[in-house]
Amino acid sequence: MRVVIAGGHGKIALRLEKLLSSHGDTAVGIIRKPEQAEELRKRGAEPAVLDLEQASVDEVADVLSGADAAVFSAGAGPGSGVARKETVDRAAAVLFAEASERAGVRRFVQVSAMGAGEEVDADVEAKVGEVFAAYLRAKAAAEEDLRGRDLDWTILRPGRLTDEPGTGLVRLADDVPRADVPRDDVAEVLRLLVADTTTYGRTLELVSGDTPVAEAIERL
Repeated sequence: MRVVIAGGHGKIALRLEKLLSSHGDTAVGIIRKPEQAEELRKRGAEPAVLDLEQASVDEVADVLSGADAAVFSAGAGPGSGVARKETVDRAAAVLFAEASERAGVRRFVQVSAMGAGEEVDADVEAKVGEVFAAYLRAKAAAEEDLRGRDLDWTILRPGRLTDEPGTGLVRLADDVPRADVPRDDVAEVLRLLVADTTTYGRTLELVSGDTPVAEAIERL
C-alpha cells in the first residue's frame, strides 16, 4: 500500500512511517520544513514538503495522487495558540479530506482526540483552558466535516498520549473510559486500520488495554 500521512514529522506519524516501511508498504509523509526530510528517510518514508496551512486543494491532491490511503495525523502541537488550532487541527484536516476526494483516495483515517465528541461550553473551557477548548472544538469540527464526505473514513480518538514503550495491548471501541495510550500502540492501530475494510464510518476510541491490536480490530 501507498499511504500518505499529513503531519509526517509528528510523533505518531514517525512511528507509523517506520511500521509501514518495515511491513513492505510505502509511506509518504507531508512535512512543512525541508530539514525534516532526512528524519523521514531514516524511517523508510518519502518526504513531501508542503505547508497544509498555505497549500491549495490541487497541490495536496497532487501529493495524494496514486495513494491507497490517507492518514491525517497533523496537529498544531504544544505551545500553539487558539489561531493555529483552527488553521491546523480543523482547516488542514478539512483540506486534506477534500484533496483525498479530489485525488480519488477513498480510504481516510483521521486522528482526533478523546473529548472531541463532547460539548465544550463555558464551564468546560474554564476548567481546561481557552487553548485546549479550542483544540477540542477544532477536532470536533474536523470530525463533522469528514462524516459528510464521500470517503471510506474512520476517526480514531486516542486517550492521553505517552512516549512509554508500546505493549501491543489496547482497548478499542466506540466508547471507552479515559486512560493513557502509548504513541507506539496508536501507530500500530493506524497501520492496521488503513488496510481494514470493516471500520468504515466508525468513530473509535483507543486506550491501553489487554487485547492484542489485531484482535481488537477484528472484534469491531
